[in-house]
Amino acid sequence: MGKKLVMAQKRGETRALCLGVAMVVCAVIAYYILGTTLLPLYQKSVWTQESMCYLIEAKIWDQEELEGRKVAQYPCLWVNVSTVGRWAVLYHTEDTWDQNQQCSYIPGSLDNYQLARASAEKVRGRFQEHRAFRCFAAPRENETRVLYRRLYGPQTLLFSLFWPTFLLTGGLLVIAMVKFNQSLSILAAQK
Repeated sequence: MGKKLVMAQKRGETRALCLGVAMVVCAVIAYYILGTTLLPLYQKSVWTQESMCYLIEAKIWDQEELEGRKVAQYPCLWVNVSTVGRWAVLYHTEDTWDQNQQCSYIPGSLDNYQLARASAEKVRGRFQEHRAFRCFAAPRENETRVLYRRLYGPQTLLFSLFWPTFLLTGGLLVIAMVKFNQSLSILAAQK
């Protein structure tokens, strides 16, 4: 009976040790992926200066001419603000400017024109209701763009690092508990 108990304990310890090592390996892989994808975007982000923006104008362009170019087939919300002593165009996130430089906000659902128009109207109504709001500007003086929300800010980085850190801590704790249990078993066997 004693031999079966010892064998069962060894199997359980081996499984727990494998679980702990697997958790640590998964955490290291997650850190590597975050370090190669999210961290460079966070470091490249120049939108570090938080300031107050004051609404000057918010309008929706629908397939009309804009500076000699045709606006896209979806409703395009354009917001002009005053911040840090200058006028600037507000963009929803860093990716909005990359998608279309003429739009401050691009609706999420572009398949249905009516839903996209209603979404743009809703956002425009919020801006007109709250004319002063927080925004993010680049510290450069000649920058004419500001962001409403940063995609790659410190909160995003901390939130992304929470689960890998939790996984790493849990894995190390499981390994430490197995090793501690093994050392206690050795001490008990010696007595």
